[in-house]
Amino acid sequence: MIAIITMCFIFAMISFVTNMAAPFGNLWSYTYNWAGMMGNMMNFAAYLFMGIPAGKMLVKFGYKKTALIALAVGVIGLFVQYLSSTMGAETVVATINDQPVMLNLFIYLLGAFICGFCVCMLNTVVNPMLNLLGGGGNRGNQLLQIGGTLNSLTGTLTPLLTGLLVGELSKNTSMTDVCPLIFIGMGVFATSFVIISFVSIPEPQNTTSEQKFEHSPWSFRHCVLGVIAIFFYVGVEIGIPGQLNAYLSKFEGEGWAAVAGSFASAYWFLMMCGRFLSSFLSGKISTKVQMVSVSTLAIVLLLIAIFLPTSITTNIMAHDVPVKCFFIAACGICTSIMWGGIFNLATEGLGKYTAAASGIFMMMVVGGGVMPLIQDFIAQSVNPIFSYWLVIAMLAYILYYALIGCKNVNKDIPVE
Repeated sequence: MIAIITMCFIFAMISFVTNMAAPFGNLWSYTYNWAGMMGNMMNFAAYLFMGIPAGKMLVKFGYKKTALIALAVGVIGLFVQYLSSTMGAETVVATINDQPVMLNLFIYLLGAFICGFCVCMLNTVVNPMLNLLGGGGNRGNQLLQIGGTLNSLTGTLTPLLTGLLVGELSKNTSMTDVCPLIFIGMGVFATSFVIISFVSIPEPQNTTSEQKFEHSPWSFRHCVLGVIAIFFYVGVEIGIPGQLNAYLSKFEGEGWAAVAGSFASAYWFLMMCGRFLSSFLSGKISTKVQMVSVSTLAIVLLLIAIFLPTSITTNIMAHDVPVKCFFIAACGICTSIMWGGIFNLATEGLGKYTAAASGIFMMMVVGGGVMPLIQDFIAQSVNPIFSYWLVIAMLAYILYYALIGCKNVNKDIPVE
């Protein structure tokens, strides 16, 4: 139970740090219109480099030591982001589109990249640990959804607090305005390091024994297709609220940053509700049925949002907000169970290959940086709402995986 509580707590911290990227990006996009999703991209690009090494760290050092290393790296990453608010604002280091780019932006991007290493390692620890502590199957998915509930709670707080701290984007808005949030993150990481140092975490595998690996996770078709599904899913999860936040932040008038932050928070709040509900249902309803249901519903919600006229509005926080934004935010209830669901389906029956598969999955989380960046390019070229067609295409693949691709057709491979 102590191990489960500890893993759930780490799960919560992952979202708190990751969700800083999109609202922080809005601060930079006011000065550099191309930089809105660059922090998010750097955060997730770290997964591409750290995913497989993190899996190897898990095998070599175990779950506890890997978590402690990750927490230390997280403090460093947040501190570097803080430095971007205190130095480099007067130093030009590059010119893009005839516009001088200051050093402080690159310092911030470096900090986001370092934080990406941290959350990658933490994800590599948390997901297989919770799945294995639950014994795999529906029970393993149930624990993943419980951890995901806390993950979504902190994900709800980050854009909301950022919006309240900023209020309205202007030429005077900078990273200085969100330093309190960075300090909170550093404090949480440091405290967690101390707590986990004294907590006994059982290692689900004997890392000192010489195990023979005649195959790899790539030998399992359902795992390979699941890796692709994770790549798309993280792009969906980050792209939906990220573009919604950017869309509303660009409306003219005072207080729209707070409105945008509130809608992004609503998305993450609904994710929390969905995961909380799934934590009860997962013991009775199969992961496959849940995945098919939410993938279909998400596609329907986004189609409504795309075709609903922008002129149809409702008054929220003294602002006339397009009703379509509610349908986009409502997708949070759908994406809530996808991470745990895909991971559960893709690692089912892998046995001793689970740790290696976890590293591969973490590498593919880079989709959370790549796909939102492509979506943002579409939004800049056409319009933000049109960019959600890309999200629908990714959801269609996830639906295919839940229906057909998740079947283990390689049961002849020994996994003990």
